[in-house]
Amino acid sequence: MRKVETSTAKFRVLLKEISLLLAYEVTRDLPLKHELIKTPLASMQAPVLAPDKKLVIVSIQRAGQGILDGMLELLPSARVGHIGLYRDPKTLIPVEYYFKVPQDVNKRDVLVVDPMLATGNSAVAAVERIKSTNPMSIRFVCILAAPEGIEHFTEVHPDVPIYAAAIDDYLDENGYIIPGLGDAGDRLYGTE
Repeated sequence: MRKVETSTAKFRVLLKEISLLLAYEVTRDLPLKHELIKTPLASMQAPVLAPDKKLVIVSIQRAGQGILDGMLELLPSARVGHIGLYRDPKTLIPVEYYFKVPQDVNKRDVLVVDPMLATGNSAVAAVERIKSTNPMSIRFVCILAAPEGIEHFTEVHPDVPIYAAAIDDYLDENGYIIPGLGDAGDRLYGTE
């Protein structure tokens, strides 16, 4: 996935695959109930997500869409929200241009998804905006994180756990994760 020669199509497949695996991790401790089902051979008590645990996956646009697709493979009944943010290239401060979440988000647990946690500014802004809707809980999910982004995010939102597939070395002077994988949105949509 990190290789510069990885095609857009392959990048999408890998992002979806890693996101599906992250979905298992981020939901690992959600409460389950047991439901009697019949298999072709016998009856059994099968574990299923407790009915009072309803999820919303909020994608930070545009690159978050790649994680959203993988998460929905495991969590097809989750509702979906979107927050549009872009990083001002000079200040690295996030600018919100869109926000839409389900009306009952205050009765749901939220998974915020974005491939990269670099400076942490976009993730901090997204979680701040989502907190204003009073969800039951919030978890942040990313593919790559930089130590600086983790530190900034946890200073502002110590109550929100981060689930990352990998933690890289540092941020460069432009706020990019090193060694990183480049701009996840550009690689996902072939726009670089």
